[in-house]
Amino acid sequence: MSEDIAFNRAFDAPPGRVDEVSPLVRRIVAPNPSPFTFTGTCSYIIGRGQVAILDPGPDDPAHVAALLDAVRDETVTHVFVTHTHRDHSPAVRAVVAATGAVTLGEGPHRAARPLAIGEVNPLDASADTDFSPDIRLGEGDTIAGPGWTLTAIKTPGHCANHLAFALKEDDLLFSGDHVMAWATSIVAPPDGSMGDYIRSLEKLGLREERIYLPGHGGPVTDAPDFVRAYLTHRMSREAAILRALDREVETIPDLVRGIYIGLDPRLVGAASLTVLAHLEHLVSSGRVVTDGPVAAITGRFRRAA
Repeated sequence: MSEDIAFNRAFDAPPGRVDEVSPLVRRIVAPNPSPFTFTGTCSYIIGRGQVAILDPGPDDPAHVAALLDAVRDETVTHVFVTHTHRDHSPAVRAVVAATGAVTLGEGPHRAARPLAIGEVNPLDASADTDFSPDIRLGEGDTIAGPGWTLTAIKTPGHCANHLAFALKEDDLLFSGDHVMAWATSIVAPPDGSMGDYIRSLEKLGLREERIYLPGHGGPVTDAPDFVRAYLTHRMSREAAILRALDREVETIPDLVRGIYIGLDPRLVGAASLTVLAHLEHLVSSGRVVTDGPVAAITGRFRRAA
């Protein structure tokens, strides 16, 4: 049910190669392909001479070596992190050890909401709980280097501490995992929040940057229209859930089977958590009720009277 989004999965950047993607930005892809990371995590080098690195990626020695080799005649002054999933931030430690750069992000990893009694966070293993930035960034905070200026935009949803960054000089935005050209973002409670995610999309929809550089895959072009398509997709997903509930489909496994036709079996768990995220949003807005104190992956759901 993603046919409402014009995805672009044409992306031929091999791991380790340095590609210039704008006058100020170089990209290196990490060798960590998967159904969740596409061809791998995109790390970005910003500026010339005195540079910043954004999302150094996973704790992979080959990728760290490629990053450091790309900046061997330059000074790395800043390391920015969009969010603390293990495919984005663990390489910070090796990069900082080699360069002495200051680290910047929204804050340490945390869940989007408190865990319910007896609830286990299924994404604990994907969280980088070791990262804590030297400088914590909030909405609109701006950091500048020679020839480059990055402004933080709080975009929680995929992850509670997710940030996007606007690069003033190239009029583009680093969108992390919030908006990507190749697929929709996973929003999985309690790590993520669908309500936060939709509000963050609405915030980005008011911005003017037309090019986004995401955490995986190639650039998002014509970004305002693409963000609107992302929002339409989420509204369509919630409408499909409500229609299924009208047919007395009550459980998340049955909802996933009925909505995600032809889904890669490896993504069933992620789809189930995304449906849970939508149901949390629908319960919080009063459109759906559940049989427990909170929406849960094992719960039963029905339309509110």
